[in-house]
Amino acid sequence: MPVSSPSAARGYQIGEAARQSGVSSANIRFYEKENLLSPHGRGENSYRLYSDGDVHQLRFIRLCRAMDMSLDEVRTLLGLDLNNKADCAAARDALDGHLGHVRARLVELKALEKDLKALRNRCDGSDTHCHIIEALHELADAQVSVPQASPPRKRHV
Repeated sequence: MPVSSPSAARGYQIGEAARQSGVSSANIRFYEKENLLSPHGRGENSYRLYSDGDVHQLRFIRLCRAMDMSLDEVRTLLGLDLNNKADCAAARDALDGHLGHVRARLVELKALEKDLKALRNRCDGSDTHCHIIEALHELADAQVSVPQASPPRKRHV
């Protein structure tokens, strides 16, 4: 909760809301554009004003994004009522879906780790040229000649 002050009674301007929430002003504007947040009003100078509830919502969004949740997942969770038993099931379903994305990404990251280790093991620095850079050039050329059979996979976030 903010310290009692005249500005707190009216609401926070975006800079103070950013400081209070840990979300940058640019991201606050982005979240507004994405309809994840609606400031509670405007001051006499037409600046957006954010309430304590808005600041809490920004912290909630920041936490979800730190858990690598997509904007749609955050939007879903924001739309749920913590006092509605049916919404508890929806929250579990949303988290189960997100866990699926995380598990798939872990598989991708393990494969990437394996590839990077293999690449790293190609060169110990004792030869006259670098086999890592050589392999990267070979891989880059190989990608040009291989037609893409399916569209590139979309990332979760």
